[in-house]
Amino acid sequence: MVVKTEVCAFSGLKIYPGKGSRFVRVDSRMFLFIDAKCAASYHMKRNPRKLCWTQFYRKLHKKGAQEETSKRRKNRSVKIQRGFVGASLDIIKAKRTQKPEDRAAARDAAIKDAKAKSKATAEKKKAEAKKAVPKGGKSAAPAPKAPNRGGKGR
Repeated sequence: MVVKTEVCAFSGLKIYPGKGSRFVRVDSRMFLFIDAKCAASYHMKRNPRKLCWTQFYRKLHKKGAQEETSKRRKNRSVKIQRGFVGASLDIIKAKRTQKPEDRAAARDAAIKDAKAKSKATAEKKKAEAKKAVPKGGKSAAPAPKAPNRGGKGR
């Protein structure tokens, strides 16, 4: 046989059949109290979180929780090294083991190479621009503009 138990609205303790009292508020909300102490404390507007004998206090301050439940084990995340697009795992490991001086030298060489490349392209553009200009010194003159006669854009 299963015994239906209620919970005290103030202390949070179990109320067995035949015990406790009910209080119905004006808004039709029903409160069950295990004893007169809980009912009186509720009517005096005491905070059950501050009274150490209530279940709310015990839960809030983690009292007796170790006995009821054992702590759960958390799965620790395992770090895995993977390669990604543009760099395989071997390349990444090789760069990691490289000395900082070697890395700096490689970076400087790459910067010099990039600068030389951009300089070569700039010179190439200048040479093409000079070839496109006719011997007269100026390229084809733009069409003459109509004279500005004033007014408001009419």
